[in-house]
Amino acid sequence: MNRFECTPFRPHPLVVGGHLQTVLGACISGISSPREISVRRRVTLDDGDCLMLIDDLPVSDWQPENDVVLLVHGLGGSSESSYMRRIATKFRDLGTRTFRINLRGCGEGKGLSKNLYHAGRTVDLHRTIEEVRRLCPGSKVSLGGFSLGAGIVLKWLGEFPDQALQMVERAIAVNPPVDLAACTSAIGKKAFGFYDRYFSKLLYRQLQQSFDGNLDQIQFPPPKKIIDFDNTITAPRCGFESAEHYYETCSAAPYVSEILVPTMILSAADDPLIPVQILEDLERPENVGLHIAESGGHLGYFGRGSTDLDRWWMDWRVLEWLKNPETKDQPEVLVAASG
Repeated sequence: MNRFECTPFRPHPLVVGGHLQTVLGACISGISSPREISVRRRVTLDDGDCLMLIDDLPVSDWQPENDVVLLVHGLGGSSESSYMRRIATKFRDLGTRTFRINLRGCGEGKGLSKNLYHAGRTVDLHRTIEEVRRLCPGSKVSLGGFSLGAGIVLKWLGEFPDQALQMVERAIAVNPPVDLAACTSAIGKKAFGFYDRYFSKLLYRQLQQSFDGNLDQIQFPPPKKIIDFDNTITAPRCGFESAEHYYETCSAAPYVSEILVPTMILSAADDPLIPVQILEDLERPENVGLHIAESGGHLGYFGRGSTDLDRWWMDWRVLEWLKNPETKDQPEVLVAASG
């Protein structure tokens, strides 16, 4: 069987270490092309909520039955997250139709949902894939998930393995928090709690803007930790007994062994949010590969000059995996850490 060999990631000499890579990835868009012209499409869910799906048609003529890609953003992000737009633009340049999802209440989906998004809402992804297949009958659909979105992708693939095999061609999960409890604990310990405070404030602000503009800040004061937000907001509003129950129920790790779709997991050893050990300990079938770069942080991967057309190493690996014809028929992937 074929092996998917990643071009090794070599960080830019001025952006060394997981923290710098993470911060740069979050603060610099890397988008130089004009804003794309896209179609906004609503996806209605079974409970009456709606998602906003961004349909990016290539500049060149896209023909029915051509390949399509669906991208799923991370925690606190949206279809407008820089990595989502960069990668969608690269796919468009290759003539691939790309869909960027906004999870419940995120981005342009603000005000369309009453219920919160979370790591376990795989039914939302399932419904979105159904809509993409309806819009593109006969097309091969591939999935790209990032951070929380990567965890949702992996959980869906393993939760509905037979249906997933019929619905999607390939998938890639970048920096997935496959063990929510372990990741929440790690976030609280890194950078003197900076990430914990940042994401908890981000979630609280998103809650106010998208779901509850009249939030009682006396009853629900702004949290300082993600676990506090999940205990006071996520768990009671989404039917979980506690944050711990949510983490146990919605983590992707127990489902990875059931995945049948050719899938690549991509992460970095110095990701400050995702402990590398939880990925190395995954029980993976032979069709699920794991590539751990020595550096790259969390959705950073800003490198020195290489054979890629720009410095965003992650983008090109996503394109290679989802578009590489040489690995279509023989999906085995097993790659050691890059040097």
